Amino acid sequence: MKESMTISRRTMLAASAAAIGAPAILAKAVPTADPVRLGHIGTGTRGWDLVKYTGSIENAKVVAVCDVYKPHLERGITAANNPDAKRYRDYRELLTDPKVEAVIIATPDHWHERMVIDAVEAGKAIYCEKGMTISVDAAKRMRAAIKKKKTVFQLGHQGRQHPSTAEAGRLINEGAIGPVTLIHTGRYFNGTKERAPWRWYGYYNCYDRPDPAQVVKDLDWEAWLGPAPHIDFNEQHFWHWRCYWPYGTGQAGDLLSHELDHVQCVLGWGIPDACMCTGFNAFYQDGRETPDTWLANYTFEKQNCSVTFEGCMNSGREQPPEYIGKNGRLIFNAIGHDATRFVVYPDSPAFPHMGRELKPTRTYDPSKGPKWPSHMDDFLNCVRTGERPKCHEDEAFIEVVTILMSVMSYHAKRQVRWDPVAGQIV
Repeated sequence: MKESMTISRRTMLAASAAAIGAPAILAKAVPTADPVRLGHIGTGTRGWDLVKYTGSIENAKVVAVCDVYKPHLERGITAANNPDAKRYRDYRELLTDPKVEAVIIATPDHWHERMVIDAVEAGKAIYCEKGMTISVDAAKRMRAAIKKKKTVFQLGHQGRQHPSTAEAGRLINEGAIGPVTLIHTGRYFNGTKERAPWRWYGYYNCYDRPDPAQVVKDLDWEAWLGPAPHIDFNEQHFWHWRCYWPYGTGQAGDLLSHELDHVQCVLGWGIPDACMCTGFNAFYQDGRETPDTWLANYTFEKQNCSVTFEGCMNSGREQPPEYIGKNGRLIFNAIGHDATRFVVYPDSPAFPHMGRELKPTRTYDPSKGPKWPSHMDDFLNCVRTGERPKCHEDEAFIEVVTILMSVMSYHAKRQVRWDPVAGQIV
Protein backbone atom coordinates (compact mmCIF):
# COMPACT_ATOMS: atom_id res chain seq x y z
CA MET A 1 0.00 0.00 0.00
CA LYS A 2 1.35 3.41 -0.89
CA GLU A 3 1.36 5.78 2.06
CA SER A 4 1.63 9.06 0.18
CA MET A 5 1.65 12.04 2.51
CA THR A 6 1.58 14.79 -0.10
CA ILE A 7 -2.16 15.46 -0.18
CA SER A 8 -3.26 19.05 0.45
CA ARG A 9 -4.10 19.34 4.13
CA ARG A 10 -7.15 21.47 3.53
CA THR A 11 -8.50 19.05 0.91
CA MET A 12 -7.90 16.19 3.30
CA LEU A 13 -9.73 17.95 6.09
CA ALA A 14 -12.62 18.86 3.87
CA ALA A 15 -12.91 15.20 3.02
CA SER A 16 -12.90 14.10 6.65
CA ALA A 17 -12.99 15.95 9.90
CA ALA A 18 -11.09 13.08 11.35
CA ALA A 19 -8.08 14.54 9.60
CA ILE A 20 -5.79 17.16 11.04
CA GLY A 21 -2.63 16.45 9.08
CA ALA A 22 -1.27 15.93 12.58
CA PRO A 23 2.18 17.19 13.49
CA ALA A 24 2.34 19.94 10.89
CA ILE A 25 -0.22 22.16 12.58
CA LEU A 26 0.21 21.37 16.23
CA ALA A 27 2.12 23.74 18.46
CA LYS A 28 5.55 22.66 19.64
CA ALA A 29 5.33 20.59 22.80
CA VAL A 30 6.70 21.94 26.06
CA PRO A 31 9.43 19.59 27.33
CA THR A 32 8.89 17.98 30.71
CA ALA A 33 11.01 15.77 32.94
CA ASP A 34 8.00 13.52 33.48
CA PRO A 35 6.40 12.65 30.13
CA VAL A 36 2.89 11.23 30.21
CA ARG A 37 2.96 7.52 29.45
CA LEU A 38 0.42 6.84 26.72
CA GLY A 39 -1.38 3.85 25.32
CA HIS A 40 -2.88 4.31 21.85
CA ILE A 41 -6.06 2.35 21.07
CA GLY A 42 -6.66 2.42 17.31
CA THR A 43 -3.99 3.39 14.78
CA GLY A 44 -6.09 3.61 11.65
CA THR A 45 -6.43 6.81 9.67
CA ARG A 46 -6.80 9.39 12.44
CA GLY A 47 -5.13 7.23 15.07
CA TRP A 48 -1.97 7.00 12.99
CA ASP A 49 -1.75 10.80 12.89
CA LEU A 50 -2.10 10.97 16.65
CA VAL A 51 0.57 8.40 17.46
CA LYS A 52 2.96 10.06 15.00
CA TYR A 53 2.51 13.25 16.98
CA THR A 54 2.75 11.84 20.50
CA GLY A 55 5.71 9.70 19.44
CA SER A 56 7.58 12.84 18.40
CA ILE A 57 7.18 15.12 21.44
CA GLU A 58 9.05 15.31 24.74
CA ASN A 59 6.08 15.58 27.08
CA ALA A 60 4.66 12.19 26.04
CA LYS A 61 6.01 8.65 25.83
CA VAL A 62 4.10 6.00 23.92
CA VAL A 63 4.45 2.82 25.94
CA ALA A 64 1.69 0.72 24.34
CA VAL A 65 -0.22 0.45 21.06
CA CYS A 66 -3.37 -1.56 20.34
CA ASP A 67 -5.10 -2.37 17.07
CA VAL A 68 -7.04 -5.38 15.82
CA TYR A 69 -5.52 -5.06 12.32
CA LYS A 70 -1.89 -6.17 12.22
CA PRO A 71 -0.52 -3.68 9.61
CA HIS A 72 -2.02 -0.76 11.55
CA LEU A 73 -0.64 -2.13 14.81
CA GLU A 74 2.84 -2.38 13.34
CA ARG A 75 2.84 1.11 11.86
CA GLY A 76 1.63 2.40 15.22
CA ILE A 77 4.55 0.70 16.94
CA THR A 78 6.95 2.28 14.45
CA ALA A 79 5.44 5.74 14.98
CA ALA A 80 5.62 5.30 18.78
CA ASN A 81 9.37 5.90 18.54
CA ASN A 82 9.92 3.67 21.54
CA PRO A 83 11.57 0.26 21.05
CA ASP A 84 10.05 -0.92 24.34
CA ALA A 85 6.45 -0.08 23.43
CA LYS A 86 4.18 -3.08 23.88
CA ARG A 87 1.83 -4.48 21.25
CA TYR A 88 -1.78 -5.34 22.12
CA ARG A 89 -4.61 -6.79 20.04
CA ASP A 90 -7.13 -6.49 22.91
CA TYR A 91 -7.59 -3.00 24.36
CA ARG A 92 -8.68 -4.49 27.69
CA GLU A 93 -5.21 -5.95 28.13
CA LEU A 94 -3.67 -2.56 27.40
CA LEU A 95 -5.86 -1.04 30.13
CA THR A 96 -4.35 -3.43 32.69
CA ASP A 97 -0.82 -2.30 31.81
CA PRO A 98 0.44 -0.38 34.88
CA LYS A 99 2.84 1.66 32.72
CA VAL A 100 -0.08 3.27 30.84
CA GLU A 101 -1.26 6.48 32.51
CA ALA A 102 -3.52 7.78 29.75
CA VAL A 103 -5.12 6.39 26.61
CA ILE A 104 -5.73 7.88 23.18
CA ILE A 105 -8.88 6.35 21.68
CA ALA A 106 -9.15 6.67 17.90
CA THR A 107 -11.47 3.84 16.92
CA PRO A 108 -14.75 3.85 14.98
CA ASP A 109 -17.38 5.74 16.98
CA HIS A 110 -19.45 2.69 17.90
CA TRP A 111 -16.61 1.56 20.19
CA HIS A 112 -16.19 4.85 22.10
CA GLU A 113 -18.68 4.26 24.89
CA ARG A 114 -17.36 0.88 25.95
CA MET A 115 -13.70 1.88 25.68
CA VAL A 116 -14.14 5.17 27.52
CA ILE A 117 -16.04 3.61 30.42
CA ASP A 118 -13.56 0.73 30.64
CA ALA A 119 -10.67 3.24 30.66
CA VAL A 120 -12.36 5.23 33.42
CA GLU A 121 -12.73 2.08 35.52
CA ALA A 122 -9.06 1.27 34.87
CA GLY A 123 -8.05 4.68 36.24
CA LYS A 124 -6.66 6.07 32.98
CA ALA A 125 -6.92 9.64 31.72
CA ILE A 126 -8.65 9.70 28.32
CA TYR A 127 -8.29 11.52 25.02
CA CYS A 128 -11.10 10.36 22.71
CA GLU A 129 -11.57 11.33 19.10
CA LYS A 130 -14.82 12.97 18.03
CA GLY A 131 -17.71 12.33 17.61
CA MET A 132 -18.11 11.32 21.18
CA THR A 133 -20.54 8.45 20.54
CA ILE A 134 -23.63 7.43 18.56
CA SER A 135 -26.50 7.87 21.04
CA VAL A 136 -27.58 10.31 23.73
CA ASP A 137 -27.99 7.53 26.28
CA ALA A 138 -24.42 6.35 25.62
CA ALA A 139 -23.16 9.92 26.06
CA LYS A 140 -24.96 10.18 29.41
CA ARG A 141 -23.36 6.98 30.65
CA MET A 142 -19.92 8.16 29.52
CA ARG A 143 -20.32 11.57 31.14
CA ALA A 144 -21.57 10.05 34.40
CA ALA A 145 -18.65 7.62 34.59
CA ILE A 146 -16.12 10.39 33.92
CA LYS A 147 -17.62 12.65 36.58
CA LYS A 148 -17.89 9.89 39.17
CA LYS A 149 -14.16 9.12 38.96
CA LYS A 150 -13.12 12.73 38.21
CA THR A 151 -11.27 11.42 35.15
CA VAL A 152 -9.29 13.84 33.01
CA PHE A 153 -11.11 13.64 29.67
CA GLN A 154 -10.55 15.45 26.38
CA LEU A 155 -12.62 15.11 23.19
CA GLY A 156 -10.60 15.61 20.03
CA HIS A 157 -11.68 18.98 18.64
CA GLN A 158 -8.47 20.66 17.58
CA GLY A 159 -10.11 23.98 16.72
CA ARG A 160 -10.06 24.65 20.45
CA GLN A 161 -6.31 25.22 20.31
CA HIS A 162 -6.72 28.50 18.41
CA PRO A 163 -6.96 31.78 20.40
CA SER A 164 -8.87 33.30 17.48
CA THR A 165 -12.07 31.76 18.87
CA ALA A 166 -11.77 33.62 22.17
CA GLU A 167 -11.10 36.96 20.50
CA ALA A 168 -13.99 36.49 18.08
CA GLY A 169 -16.30 35.68 20.96
CA ARG A 170 -15.19 38.77 22.83
CA LEU A 171 -15.87 41.05 19.86
CA ILE A 172 -19.28 39.54 19.18
CA ASN A 173 -20.29 39.75 22.84
CA GLU A 174 -19.20 43.39 22.93
CA GLY A 175 -21.47 44.13 19.96
CA ALA A 176 -18.78 44.70 17.33
CA ILE A 177 -21.04 43.38 14.56
CA GLY A 178 -24.40 43.99 16.21
CA PRO A 179 -26.93 41.26 17.02
CA VAL A 180 -25.92 37.99 15.33
CA THR A 181 -28.92 36.30 13.72
CA LEU A 182 -27.27 33.94 11.23
CA ILE A 183 -24.09 31.84 11.21
CA HIS A 184 -22.92 29.96 8.11
CA THR A 185 -20.74 26.84 8.34
CA GLY A 186 -20.04 24.01 5.91
CA ARG A 187 -17.71 21.40 4.45
CA TYR A 188 -17.01 20.57 0.80
CA PHE A 189 -14.95 17.99 -1.05
CA ASN A 190 -14.72 17.61 -4.81
CA GLY A 191 -13.47 14.09 -5.38
CA THR A 192 -14.26 11.60 -8.11
CA LYS A 193 -16.27 8.41 -8.03
CA GLU A 194 -12.98 6.50 -8.30
CA ARG A 195 -11.45 8.49 -5.42
CA ALA A 196 -14.51 9.13 -3.33
CA PRO A 197 -14.51 10.60 0.19
CA TRP A 198 -14.37 7.98 2.93
CA ARG A 199 -13.50 5.27 0.37
CA TRP A 200 -9.78 5.32 1.11
CA TYR A 201 -7.75 2.44 2.53
CA GLY A 202 -6.07 3.23 5.81
CA TYR A 203 -5.19 6.85 5.11
CA TYR A 204 -6.91 9.85 3.57
CA ASN A 205 -5.27 9.85 0.15
CA CYS A 206 -4.57 6.13 -0.20
CA TYR A 207 -6.83 4.43 -2.76
CA ASP A 208 -4.69 1.34 -3.38
CA ARG A 209 -6.89 -1.56 -2.30
CA PRO A 210 -5.14 -4.17 -0.15
CA ASP A 211 -5.65 -7.84 -0.97
CA PRO A 212 -8.93 -8.79 0.80
CA ALA A 213 -7.68 -12.33 1.49
CA GLN A 214 -4.66 -10.94 3.33
CA VAL A 215 -6.81 -8.42 5.19
CA VAL A 216 -8.93 -11.28 6.55
CA LYS A 217 -5.79 -13.02 7.83
CA ASP A 218 -4.47 -9.86 9.49
CA LEU A 219 -7.76 -8.67 11.04
CA ASP A 220 -9.72 -9.79 14.08
CA TRP A 221 -13.11 -9.04 12.54
CA GLU A 222 -15.17 -9.99 15.56
CA ALA A 223 -13.12 -7.68 17.76
CA TRP A 224 -13.50 -4.87 15.21
CA LEU A 225 -17.29 -5.28 15.16
CA GLY A 226 -17.55 -5.37 18.94
CA PRO A 227 -20.92 -3.91 20.00
CA ALA A 228 -22.10 -3.39 16.40
CA PRO A 229 -24.61 -5.86 14.88
CA HIS A 230 -22.90 -9.08 13.86
CA ILE A 231 -22.32 -9.56 10.13
CA ASP A 232 -19.88 -11.66 8.15
CA PHE A 233 -16.63 -9.94 7.18
CA ASN A 234 -17.42 -6.97 4.97
CA GLU A 235 -14.43 -5.30 3.37
CA GLN A 236 -16.23 -2.01 2.74
CA HIS A 237 -17.55 -1.77 6.28
CA PHE A 238 -14.05 -2.24 7.66
CA TRP A 239 -12.23 0.24 5.44
CA HIS A 240 -15.08 2.69 4.84
CA TRP A 241 -16.99 2.56 8.12
CA ARG A 242 -18.08 6.21 7.96
CA CYS A 243 -20.32 5.26 5.04
CA TYR A 244 -22.49 2.98 7.22
CA TRP A 245 -24.81 3.81 10.11
CA PRO A 246 -23.90 1.04 12.60
CA TYR A 247 -20.43 2.52 13.21
CA GLY A 248 -20.84 6.30 13.16
CA THR A 249 -23.01 9.25 12.25
CA GLY A 250 -21.79 10.13 8.75
CA GLN A 251 -21.18 13.80 8.04
CA ALA A 252 -22.70 14.74 11.39
CA GLY A 253 -19.93 13.20 13.48
CA ASP A 254 -17.15 13.63 10.97
CA LEU A 255 -17.64 17.14 9.57
CA LEU A 256 -20.55 19.01 11.12
CA SER A 257 -19.14 18.23 14.57
CA HIS A 258 -16.04 20.36 13.95
CA GLU A 259 -18.00 23.31 12.58
CA LEU A 260 -20.64 23.40 15.30
CA ASP A 261 -17.94 22.95 17.92
CA HIS A 262 -16.33 26.08 16.49
CA VAL A 263 -19.59 27.94 17.12
CA GLN A 264 -19.60 26.60 20.67
CA CYS A 265 -15.98 27.72 21.16
CA VAL A 266 -16.77 31.24 19.98
CA LEU A 267 -20.17 31.81 21.58
CA GLY A 268 -20.67 29.14 24.27
CA TRP A 269 -24.40 28.88 23.69
CA GLY A 270 -24.61 25.18 24.46
CA ILE A 271 -27.07 22.74 22.90
CA PRO A 272 -29.32 24.24 20.19
CA ASP A 273 -33.05 24.38 20.80
CA ALA A 274 -34.09 22.82 17.48
CA CYS A 275 -32.74 21.28 14.28
CA MET A 276 -34.09 20.49 10.84
CA CYS A 277 -31.87 18.34 8.63
CA THR A 278 -32.15 16.81 5.18
CA GLY A 279 -29.67 14.67 3.30
CA PHE A 280 -29.28 12.27 0.41
CA ASN A 281 -26.68 10.71 -1.85
CA ALA A 282 -26.62 13.10 -4.74
CA PHE A 283 -23.35 12.04 -6.39
CA TYR A 284 -21.61 9.07 -4.74
CA GLN A 285 -24.24 6.46 -5.40
CA ASP A 286 -21.82 3.69 -4.48
CA GLY A 287 -23.79 1.76 -1.88
CA ARG A 288 -23.00 4.05 1.03
CA GLU A 289 -25.77 4.56 3.57
CA THR A 290 -24.75 7.90 5.03
CA PRO A 291 -25.52 10.83 2.70
CA ASP A 292 -22.96 12.76 0.68
CA THR A 293 -25.18 15.85 0.99
CA TRP A 294 -26.07 17.00 4.52
CA LEU A 295 -28.00 20.22 5.15
CA ALA A 296 -28.72 21.09 8.78
CA ASN A 297 -30.31 24.20 10.21
CA TYR A 298 -30.15 24.84 13.96
CA THR A 299 -31.99 27.48 15.94
CA PHE A 300 -30.87 29.09 19.19
CA GLU A 301 -34.14 30.64 20.26
CA LYS A 302 -32.97 32.61 23.30
CA GLN A 303 -30.21 34.12 21.19
CA ASN A 304 -32.51 34.74 18.18
CA CYS A 305 -30.01 33.07 15.87
CA SER A 306 -29.92 30.31 13.25
CA VAL A 307 -26.82 28.26 12.35
CA THR A 308 -26.56 26.50 9.01
CA PHE A 309 -24.30 23.62 8.02
CA GLU A 310 -23.89 22.70 4.35
CA GLY A 311 -22.17 19.41 3.65
CA CYS A 312 -21.43 18.71 -0.02
CA MET A 313 -19.03 16.13 -1.41
CA ASN A 314 -19.33 17.33 -5.00
CA SER A 315 -17.76 20.79 -4.86
CA GLY A 316 -14.33 22.25 -4.17
CA ARG A 317 -15.46 25.51 -2.59
CA GLU A 318 -14.91 26.32 1.07
CA GLN A 319 -17.25 27.72 3.69
CA PRO A 320 -15.33 29.06 6.69
CA PRO A 321 -17.40 29.98 9.75
CA GLU A 322 -19.16 33.27 9.03
CA TYR A 323 -20.89 35.16 11.83
CA ILE A 324 -23.45 37.58 10.39
CA GLY A 325 -24.63 40.50 12.50
CA LYS A 326 -26.81 43.53 11.94
CA ASN A 327 -23.79 45.83 11.67
CA GLY A 328 -21.16 43.56 10.13
CA ARG A 329 -19.75 40.12 9.43
CA LEU A 330 -16.95 38.27 11.17
CA ILE A 331 -15.46 35.78 8.72
CA PHE A 332 -12.73 33.24 9.51
CA ASN A 333 -9.97 32.21 7.15
CA ALA A 334 -10.61 28.46 7.02
CA ILE A 335 -12.80 25.57 8.13
CA GLY A 336 -13.50 25.24 11.85
CA HIS A 337 -10.43 23.51 13.22
CA ASP A 338 -8.09 25.42 10.89
CA ALA A 339 -9.61 28.82 11.67
CA THR A 340 -6.67 30.81 13.02
CA ARG A 341 -7.53 34.28 11.61
CA PHE A 342 -10.61 36.37 10.97
CA VAL A 343 -11.65 39.68 9.48
CA VAL A 344 -14.59 41.92 10.30
CA TYR A 345 -16.45 43.74 7.53
CA PRO A 346 -19.19 46.34 7.87
CA ASP A 347 -21.31 43.98 5.74
CA SER A 348 -20.69 41.48 2.95
CA PRO A 349 -17.11 42.03 1.75
CA ALA A 350 -18.07 42.08 -1.92
CA PHE A 351 -20.83 43.82 -3.83
CA PRO A 352 -20.26 42.76 -7.47
CA HIS A 353 -23.52 44.32 -8.65
CA MET A 354 -22.42 47.66 -7.19
CA GLY A 355 -18.91 47.50 -8.58
CA ARG A 356 -17.14 47.94 -5.24
CA GLU A 357 -15.60 46.01 -2.40
CA LEU A 358 -15.62 46.88 1.30
CA LYS A 359 -12.46 46.99 3.36
CA PRO A 360 -12.26 45.14 6.69
CA THR A 361 -12.69 47.18 9.85
CA ARG A 362 -10.78 44.67 12.01
CA THR A 363 -8.29 41.87 11.38
CA TYR A 364 -7.13 39.24 13.84
CA ASP A 365 -3.48 38.25 13.41
CA PRO A 366 -2.56 35.15 15.48
CA SER A 367 1.10 36.15 15.57
CA LYS A 368 0.12 39.14 17.72
CA GLY A 369 -2.22 37.21 20.01
CA PRO A 370 -1.70 34.82 22.94
CA LYS A 371 -0.03 31.44 22.48
CA TRP A 372 -2.08 28.41 23.47
CA PRO A 373 -0.88 24.81 23.74
CA SER A 374 -1.97 22.37 21.08
CA HIS A 375 -5.12 20.39 21.81
CA MET A 376 -3.09 17.29 22.66
CA ASP A 377 -0.67 19.26 24.81
CA ASP A 378 -3.62 20.78 26.67
CA PHE A 379 -4.68 17.23 27.51
CA LEU A 380 -1.18 16.13 28.53
CA ASN A 381 -0.76 19.19 30.75
CA CYS A 382 -4.07 18.42 32.46
CA VAL A 383 -3.05 14.82 33.09
CA ARG A 384 -0.22 16.25 35.17
CA THR A 385 -2.15 19.09 36.86
CA GLY A 386 -5.55 17.42 37.25
CA GLU A 387 -7.25 20.42 35.63
CA ARG A 388 -10.03 20.12 33.05
CA PRO A 389 -9.04 20.22 29.37
CA LYS A 390 -10.74 22.63 26.97
CA CYS A 391 -13.08 19.98 25.52
CA HIS A 392 -13.99 18.17 28.73
CA GLU A 393 -16.96 15.85 29.22
CA ASP A 394 -19.57 18.62 29.50
CA GLU A 395 -18.42 20.25 26.27
CA ALA A 396 -18.29 16.79 24.68
CA PHE A 397 -21.91 16.21 25.70
CA ILE A 398 -22.93 19.44 23.95
CA GLU A 399 -21.09 18.24 20.84
CA VAL A 400 -22.72 14.83 20.70
CA VAL A 401 -26.26 16.04 21.31
CA THR A 402 -25.82 18.68 18.61
CA ILE A 403 -24.66 16.18 15.99
CA LEU A 404 -27.31 13.62 16.97
CA MET A 405 -30.06 16.20 16.59
CA SER A 406 -29.24 16.37 12.88
CA VAL A 407 -29.12 12.58 12.60
CA MET A 408 -32.49 12.14 14.31
CA SER A 409 -34.05 14.89 12.20
CA TYR A 410 -32.76 13.26 9.02
CA HIS A 411 -34.14 9.83 9.92
CA ALA A 412 -37.45 11.16 11.27
CA LYS A 413 -37.89 13.59 8.34
CA ARG A 414 -39.00 16.38 10.69
CA GLN A 415 -37.73 19.08 13.01
CA VAL A 416 -36.44 17.83 16.35
CA ARG A 417 -35.96 19.69 19.63
CA TRP A 418 -33.77 19.31 22.68
CA ASP A 419 -35.75 18.82 25.87
CA PRO A 420 -33.38 19.93 28.66
CA VAL A 421 -35.70 18.67 31.40
CA ALA A 422 -36.02 15.15 30.02
CA GLY A 423 -32.48 15.27 28.67
CA GLN A 424 -33.63 13.86 25.34
CA ILE A 425 -34.01 14.79 21.69
CA VAL A 426 -37.75 14.86 20.94
